[in-house]
Amino acid sequence: MTFATEQPATPSPRRAGRVLDEADERAIAVARALTVDAVEAAGSGHPGTALALAPVAHLLFQRHIRHDPADATWEGRDRFVLSCGHASILQYTQLHLTGYRLEREDLRRFRQLGSLTPGHPEYRHTVGVETTTGPLGQGVATAVGMAMALKRDQGRLAGADTAGLPDRTVWVLCSDGDLQEGISYEAGALAGRHRLDNLVVIWDDNSIQIEGSTDLTTREDTAARFAAQGWFVQTVGLAADGDIDIDALDTALSTARAHTGRPSLIALKSQIAFPAPNAVNTAASHGAPLGTAEAAAVKARLGVTSEPFTVPEAVLRHTRRAVTRGAELHRAWDTAFAAWAAAHPERARARAQAIRPVDPAAVAGALPVFEPGTPVAPRDASGKVIQSLAEALPRLWGGSADLGDSNRTTIASGGSFLPADEAGGQGLSGRNIHWGVREHAMAAALNGISLIGYDTPFAGTFLVFSDYQRPSLRLAALMKLPVVHVWSHDSVALGADGPTHQPVEHLAALRAMPGLSVVRPADATETAAAWLSALDRPGPVGLALARQALPVLPVPADEVRAGVARGAYVVADAVDAVDVVLMASGSEVSLALAAADTLARRGVAARVVSVPCKEWFAEQDAAYRDAVLPPAVRARVVVEAGCAFGWHDLLGEHGRAVTVEGFGTSAPAQQAMASVGMTEDAVVAAALASLASARP
Repeated sequence: MTFATEQPATPSPRRAGRVLDEADERAIAVARALTVDAVEAAGSGHPGTALALAPVAHLLFQRHIRHDPADATWEGRDRFVLSCGHASILQYTQLHLTGYRLEREDLRRFRQLGSLTPGHPEYRHTVGVETTTGPLGQGVATAVGMAMALKRDQGRLAGADTAGLPDRTVWVLCSDGDLQEGISYEAGALAGRHRLDNLVVIWDDNSIQIEGSTDLTTREDTAARFAAQGWFVQTVGLAADGDIDIDALDTALSTARAHTGRPSLIALKSQIAFPAPNAVNTAASHGAPLGTAEAAAVKARLGVTSEPFTVPEAVLRHTRRAVTRGAELHRAWDTAFAAWAAAHPERARARAQAIRPVDPAAVAGALPVFEPGTPVAPRDASGKVIQSLAEALPRLWGGSADLGDSNRTTIASGGSFLPADEAGGQGLSGRNIHWGVREHAMAAALNGISLIGYDTPFAGTFLVFSDYQRPSLRLAALMKLPVVHVWSHDSVALGADGPTHQPVEHLAALRAMPGLSVVRPADATETAAAWLSALDRPGPVGLALARQALPVLPVPADEVRAGVARGAYVVADAVDAVDVVLMASGSEVSLALAAADTLARRGVAARVVSVPCKEWFAEQDAAYRDAVLPPAVRARVVVEAGCAFGWHDLLGEHGRAVTVEGFGTSAPAQQAMASVGMTEDAVVAAALASLASARP
């Protein structure tokens, strides 16, 4: 891209200020032109926000975000989250201009199959993207978790001279839509409660969304809302020419970073699609290309006369100063860290041990052992496992959505992750997060903690409330994040709380999510094994745990661990040839074992297979699957206190399902289970019916 003259033929809509010089102005013009080019070439996209916020992104990437384009994983870096992920081209242009491995050809292939510039930013796909965003509000809430994890690491470094190791900041760009989503309320309250002063959120207050003015949907005083939640709030208005007031924003960003004791919100006024002469402040510019005529008008106003996707060498030299700046910041961090480690070797060793990756084999010996036949509720077993793992894994921490006692998720010796000057607060070293009744933000923040990479986070609630977590669970699965969700009260057997709290369709719905492993242990030993396997998985794992006591199966722990890791295994077999296979998960494994004994007395040989995780079983080779579920045995029954959806691939033509196909009822546990047909008699009858159907 070149300019017609040293000064654009048409007066620039921007003005030289204290912060920006002519080279910066040209770089911003280039970024805006690239935005237009990319969206027009794709024939789709969201140009309005990216056009308007180009000066903001330039200011952040050139002056405020500590980053190293040559090493996108440098641990001393800040984090940038584009919560308004529909404006992805805004981030892509900066990644290209500042020297990340994103070329002009990648911009040219914006939103195309297999490109590095998908419609919304994707973690692990595009270098420099710290988290997958798109669903509005997720970026804001994920950033809260990032800030928590960085604060926790700051605690590992504290107690020493860390002046050369500045607190790493999480910078967020968000939109009106982000802050309308309910998750932002939950996340904002959490950030304020924990005084996350390393979190800076820039709210693009452009008063426009897809259907028109935001007045159609809200008259809320958003700044007052965040102030009430404990945030430090600044407002930045428009400059006289209608563009971003970049000087005021620069001051606000510096002030926000220096502010202590509270997270920061900058309410930034902008005009969507500025400087497009006709599209500015229009709802249409939010989600559709400007069109050929308006695109040409924008570029004319910017003084750009070159072919699309052309960047002048002078502009590239200017923006690529970020590489030199990043290298200097990186060297300074490394030098300061080495000096700190040399001065405090014991603390440095402790930190290194705390953040090292999990080695499941090394912690297997720490797992509790449960006596066969002993009645133990899987949720209680999980609580014992958490206590044992907490001693062996300093990186393990988490909490519950105000259900710590019910989920058994509290680390007894962990203290509370709360400001140290408050009653019960352990400061940054606390290992129990009090999420409050905020399942949605809890799950998103869990993702953020995991993305920082120093910790193994977990979170608990009732299985039925996983509905509140699904958007965040889906992103965890997309990003392959190793987070653990503890879902107790896993079936109708929770009893008298009734159908509002009794999950029925949840196991099937969660299993339908690609990349999420749903594990429903049959007893305490399987629960311990499930935790161990969860620590060794590349993606999210949900543990669905029974509230009621279940007898520990008479299977050696090493066999259970191997079987759970493979998703399904034989827990009891017939002496002679198998007539029918009874498959079950969770509490229904005990039910299947009882039914197998009854069938044996009737001359029917049954194999009982525990299927704690269908996803892991599906990963096994055909030989193992056939060994567990012999193809020749066509009589099969599945027993699970949930709906049958998703089991038919294992049942085959002649299989029968003893499942729950309606909502539960308010009654004591055994009565509630019996009322929905979860009985030994029902399993026996299903086995006999399957046998009759399977006979030649």
